[in-house]
Amino acid sequence: MLVKVYAAALQGIDATIVTIEVNSSRGIKFFLVGLPDSAVKESHERIMSALQVNGFRFPSRQIVVNMAPADIRKEGSAYDLPLAIGILASAGEVSDEKLSKYLIMGELSLDGSLQPIKGALPIAISARAQGYEGFILPKQNAREAAVVNNLNVYGVENIKEVIEFFNGERELEPTIVNTREEFYQHQSSFPFDFADVKGQENVKRALEVAAAGGHNVIMIGAPGSGKSMMAKRLPSILPPLSLGESLETTKIHSVAGKLSKNDSLIATRPFRSPHHTISQVAMVGGGSNPQPGEISLAHNGLLFLDELPEFNRSVLEVLRQPLEDRHISISRAKYSLDYPASFMLVASMNPCPCGYYNHPTKACVCNPGQVHRYLNRISGPLLDRIDIQIEIIPVPFEKMAEQQSIESSATIRERVIKARKIQEERFSRHPGIYCNAQMESKLLHQYATPDEQGLNLLRTAMTRLNLSARAYDRILKVARTIADLEASASIKPHHLAEAISYRNLDREGWGG
Repeated sequence: MLVKVYAAALQGIDATIVTIEVNSSRGIKFFLVGLPDSAVKESHERIMSALQVNGFRFPSRQIVVNMAPADIRKEGSAYDLPLAIGILASAGEVSDEKLSKYLIMGELSLDGSLQPIKGALPIAISARAQGYEGFILPKQNAREAAVVNNLNVYGVENIKEVIEFFNGERELEPTIVNTREEFYQHQSSFPFDFADVKGQENVKRALEVAAAGGHNVIMIGAPGSGKSMMAKRLPSILPPLSLGESLETTKIHSVAGKLSKNDSLIATRPFRSPHHTISQVAMVGGGSNPQPGEISLAHNGLLFLDELPEFNRSVLEVLRQPLEDRHISISRAKYSLDYPASFMLVASMNPCPCGYYNHPTKACVCNPGQVHRYLNRISGPLLDRIDIQIEIIPVPFEKMAEQQSIESSATIRERVIKARKIQEERFSRHPGIYCNAQMESKLLHQYATPDEQGLNLLRTAMTRLNLSARAYDRILKVARTIADLEASASIKPHHLAEAISYRNLDREGWGG
């Protein structure tokens, strides 16, 4: 008897429908074809045990299973449940009447209970797009998949529930999630607030400008000056995610298996902070079983690289292309994938090996050559892609002891949101561009042209600091953002002066 069961395979952050064809006939052998990997081939033993524990017998017939399309590699243990249902249906122990209406995924334990899977959200989106009535999956993933409307999502705990459902002996309760209510409820919950940061007003201003325009930032300062503390608070002043951005971000985290059983949609911008020992593959994605890297997990959010010079140089250099293109294409012999990577880079570093170069009170013990070599661990092309370079001076005791009220993240965020709305209106006719940091040369000439006085100021800075053409563009982008924060239609000289002041590493005296 030939039956068909429907599952899905992940490709990047999207899912492709897989048709599992099971045919039983006279004989005793078991064949599994259709490019399965080792985990799929091992499902035979898990299925046998799960059926036995729950009072069913593995059919004593010849079973041939084909997973189509056969040119797509089937990876992982999430095919256990659809394979088991298909095998029982081919033997007549499960009714095949409703099989064509449902997509089924789940990993089986030896006792028949179901383990969570990766990529439940993109699979649910694909199931709805293909017109399936429902999606049956482990209960741990039900909330994640239930954010997709017009699709019945059934979370189950054991294979017996699925068998009884298809045989008409049990009704399954669909999981209901009020997507919009949960999304907007968690949009403003942050563990850190700028109200906790005393002093550092110039750095807070630089981070406000960065958040308003989506600009990349690097903070240079001595140990304990507050670099990491302020970076962790930056998500609290970024504009909230839209529902579309949230869905795309959640898809990436779903494919990577980073969502917990209580998660539905990611409501706040992601903050990723990988250790400096990270490899190239972990940063950009890929591997033998392709996974999104840190730059994709930071999509629509922040990628924080603490102690930037300690990262492997090759790891930092692979960031150059995604910083410009905002996506990463991974091509290998067996696959080619495209992951989104529109993130805001926030980096921090000490100014020298000992950490006290340019410190107001502590003496630096490094010689000029050491300082120069330390800064040269970061390439010029990468630094050129960082719009704002800000120096942090440690807060003196008098400032730390002050009891005056400090501006909260919510207040700063309001100004950032107003500036972003101006940019949304400006770029409404330019699809794919939503903030000043994404402007290309053509748009810069259109929206960020300074007056004659501003041009003279910029010419002087370019000559004195020996800036590159890319740095020139960065200054204009930052100046445009500063003007937006003041709701100014034109870029004025003081906007340019502030933008130039955020090129600290280009100053004479840095690095000897």
